[in-house]
Amino acid sequence: MKGVVLISGSGSNLQSLIDNANHIGLEIEAVISNKESAYGLERAQQANIPIHTINHQQFSSREEFDQILSQTIDQYQPEIIILAGFMRILTPEFTQKYTGKMFNIHPSLLPKFQGLNTHQRALDAGESEHGVSVHFVTDELDGGPIIAQSRVNVLADDSADSLAKRVLVEEHKLFPEVVHWFTQGRLTLKDSQAFLDGQAL
Repeated sequence: MKGVVLISGSGSNLQSLIDNANHIGLEIEAVISNKESAYGLERAQQANIPIHTINHQQFSSREEFDQILSQTIDQYQPEIIILAGFMRILTPEFTQKYTGKMFNIHPSLLPKFQGLNTHQRALDAGESEHGVSVHFVTDELDGGPIIAQSRVNVLADDSADSLAKRVLVEEHKLFPEVVHWFTQGRLTLKDSQAFLDGQAL
């Protein structure tokens, strides 16, 4: 299945998708970043994947940025769009256009800790467990239907960094697995609910 991956940073989740691409039936047609400094662009180049940078700071509105982003994506006619650490709030028009085929990974057990600094917030809240969620993207920030989650225990001596590292290990396992469900035709979005093999998740 043809896919496009959107990133803003180091691209470690992108790397896990590149490494598992053959196994999960994913052909990454392009990687798009809103930051020229994103190390994930180098990862894509090393894998001979076309890259695009669209600097959001050069646009006067979210709508204008999303329009160019959408045009860039549509060049590749992807069947799946993967947000792998893409740190932009997308407009409703954009998310609605790709509803049912756009996925995001978020480092918390949603609906807890939407937005940023999730690891420190989990520690501050005294959580006993923390983790990662993969969900369909809708126009609600980090609020689309949840597909799958992976959990880690919060340890007494955890810092935000140590917790983030353990969550990242789970991210690298969970994201390719969920993408594989979709490329196999097993995962669908219907009436704002995720379904796997016809069963509501």
